[in-house]
Amino acid sequence: MLYIVKYEGPFGFIKPWTAVRDEVTFSQQFLTPSTIEGMRQKLEVEKILRHKLTYKTLSQQQEVTQTRAWEIKKKEKSMMRPTAILKRSVLVEPTLYLAFETMEDAQKASKQHLCLCRNEDVVLPDVMINEMSDKEFDQIEGFELRFGKQEHSFLVGYNRFKNNQAMYGWLEVSNHPLKNHEEI
Repeated sequence: MLYIVKYEGPFGFIKPWTAVRDEVTFSQQFLTPSTIEGMRQKLEVEKILRHKLTYKTLSQQQEVTQTRAWEIKKKEKSMMRPTAILKRSVLVEPTLYLAFETMEDAQKASKQHLCLCRNEDVVLPDVMINEMSDKEFDQIEGFELRFGKQEHSFLVGYNRFKNNQAMYGWLEVSNHPLKNHEEI
């Protein structure tokens, strides 16, 4: 049996593992193992068994960044850091489902907010905890990155909690993964 806590918010930003290429890959549709581990640590729970993420739409944002390297201009006797513009997406009306092994962990999680990646992008828990089987969890609409290396896995980033070890997974998409908000 899984114990499920549902989180929702008006918007959320997940730092894409592809960073610059996110406008091409839309990697914000899934959470990497290191993002889940960060959530586990924040919630102070033993383990997050599974997760599902859904949202209404993506809103593309532009962000000005600076390179790490300095450009030295000898004639002007100056140093500067060049800038670039990145396009990243913000999830509009995200819903995140986290599955826990114990009711104790679910209760602990249901009393805390989460930041998907940036502190201003908060999702709040629903106080009701649902119990369901793995098969029932499979039917929740959304995107889930299943962790591990298998024949159909792809590289999803590097785990900062494990000496930048390569992380692999495969994406499972359940039913209609984007929220349907038709007015009745």
